[in-house]
Amino acid sequence: MAAFVWGQKGSKREAMTEPIMKRAKGDGVDIQLALWEGEEERDTVFCIHGLTANCRSWDRIAAALAPDYPVLAMDLRGRGLSDKPPKGYSVAQHMRDIACVLEDQELQQVTLMGHSLGAFTSLAFAARYPRLIKKLILVDAGGRLTKIQWDNIEMAIKPSLARLGQTFPSFDDYTEPLKQAPFLQPWTTFLDTYFRYEMEEVEGGLRSRTEGAHMLEEISNIRQFDAPSFYSKIECPVLILRAPHGILSDDDIVLSEEAVEKMLQEISHVRRLDCEGTNHYSILFGAHRERDQAIRSFLDT
Repeated sequence: MAAFVWGQKGSKREAMTEPIMKRAKGDGVDIQLALWEGEEERDTVFCIHGLTANCRSWDRIAAALAPDYPVLAMDLRGRGLSDKPPKGYSVAQHMRDIACVLEDQELQQVTLMGHSLGAFTSLAFAARYPRLIKKLILVDAGGRLTKIQWDNIEMAIKPSLARLGQTFPSFDDYTEPLKQAPFLQPWTTFLDTYFRYEMEEVEGGLRSRTEGAHMLEEISNIRQFDAPSFYSKIECPVLILRAPHGILSDDDIVLSEEAVEKMLQEISHVRRLDCEGTNHYSILFGAHRERDQAIRSFLDT
């Protein structure tokens, strides 16, 4: 179960907690899951990570929710310890995997939470399988993006893509450039654990388990994703968590104000929170009391 450390003046902050790792059946592949146990009478919060991420990207939020709420996060196919077929990296395929995992784990209804690519996938899944989703949390994605916006975002995430396929002598060599990235400040044990999880030993050192070619296929497919076409089909309550700052500049904000306004107009039963001081990464990896309170309040409503 999740643990907490009590700081000065009785403030509560998250402590690192190791989840229970388990396997599940996806759509023709085996999927790795991370489970943070919670109260049995509460609905499971099922988490879908971003493009090059993995299930351990949810450690910070899971620590803020467990042991009250059970949290279950999956490695999408091609990431972490899930199977890595040569093709099949798209929102449509991820949706099929999620449906199979929910059936395999005998979960009849969950709160679905997704970040970045995971938010687009969660949006489409909630529209396609409304009976399986009780509530939906979209973390800094889910809005329409223009070609120019996609181009700017691709440029911003180049450092994240560049590490894929490279072999590094040690973990310190692997993380040294990442520790200098402005969008990953401050570096924490949550980030350290996240990047250690994605590494595998190979001849000559360590490399990411994620294949660059798979991510290029994913990017090509996600650029065609028509988010607004799903808005009117969402039947459950929705919470939008938005990072007001870009990855490297204001030109690469993933969820723009204009996009959020359209979501608020066209999605029923929706609320938003701008997580002040955050960017596309720190909204997930950083400490943020208002974010955690908003999620808890939304789950309890």
